[in-house]
Amino acid sequence: MTEQLAKYSGLFRKEGPWCVAYVDASAGTVDGLENADVQPDNVRNVLQGLGASEDDLQAIHGAIQPAKGEPAPVSRFVLVGQGEVVIDEVLPGALVGPEMISRDEIPNLLPLLKHHPSGFAYVVVEASRDESEIRLYTAGAPAVEERQHIQGDDDSLKKVPVGGWSQGRYQRHTEEVWRRNADQVAEEVSRIVRERHAKLVILAGDIRARQLVADQLSEESKAVLSTVDFHTLAAGSDREKFDNEINSLVAQQWAAEQQQLMDRLAEQDGQANPLSATGIGAVVHALQQAQVDVLILDDGSLAEHTLLALSAEPWVASSEGESLGADVVAKVSAPTALLRAAALTDARVQLVPSGALPEGVNVAALLRWPTGPEVPEGA
Repeated sequence: MTEQLAKYSGLFRKEGPWCVAYVDASAGTVDGLENADVQPDNVRNVLQGLGASEDDLQAIHGAIQPAKGEPAPVSRFVLVGQGEVVIDEVLPGALVGPEMISRDEIPNLLPLLKHHPSGFAYVVVEASRDESEIRLYTAGAPAVEERQHIQGDDDSLKKVPVGGWSQGRYQRHTEEVWRRNADQVAEEVSRIVRERHAKLVILAGDIRARQLVADQLSEESKAVLSTVDFHTLAAGSDREKFDNEINSLVAQQWAAEQQQLMDRLAEQDGQANPLSATGIGAVVHALQQAQVDVLILDDGSLAEHTLLALSAEPWVASSEGESLGADVVAKVSAPTALLRAAALTDARVQLVPSGALPEGVNVAALLRWPTGPEVPEGA
């Protein structure tokens, strides 16, 4: 999620109003097609009632078109400002919350981010001795972010003749070709891991090709490598079983990431100068100081709370007295205000399910530097 939020962080500095439509875009049945066909008019009518400009109404009406050809269920998130479509994403899967059609001074990106819940990059490699496919994903986003097909040198990959004085030399040459092909794959995977800080590399394919690729990976890539025993490029391979294995490995990594955050948070409990903050007041104060490294948010239990979004630093406040001279842009839902402040202070964000945080806590933060001791009154 961190990368997704950073991608759109510039929007939080721009003036509104912003029109948002987060709707079911499925069109896989006759009823679905009928609903999708009337949806642009329905969205337009709601936003017209909220006072949207004609330019914004035309822009969002043009964007909210049936997602024909997409397998159901599928959702859609559209953000429009100043008569322009700024975000238009078709999101695989059902709505992750209630449908939302709104006009606000601050763009509410929470539904979009909930479709990209963890944000870590991972790489899937399917290798054979003469060709390989490399795919880059972001966890929580089923669509492939980047795909590469590497066709190696297959001139020497034909069946080795039986017997004859040249058999050994031919086999050694063939092994060298396989190794060069594996080097190309390993180099590209290592580059992706380095540049995207991928947390998981899943390697499948021909057993010899897997061994050669794994041997040539960088140490950083080897540290996050999981090898699965599927020759996926072979005819008749069980793709569904392979996809299930990928999903399982990603889910395990995601759970481990969340548990690491919870463990770090628990370690700070009771410390004299903790590297953490819990509760909305303490987290808002830390965000105002640009002190937050990771914002940990249970958005469901914060939905009824509101905060002030500010035009400049400190970006968020509980009351006008905390604005430090910045103008109040709007009073918005606490999750929207907290996500905006996190984006504007380069904090990472982790959404967690209800009950993941300690009892009675709906928002917490891991900090870049510790909270200092309280100063006694009169000191």
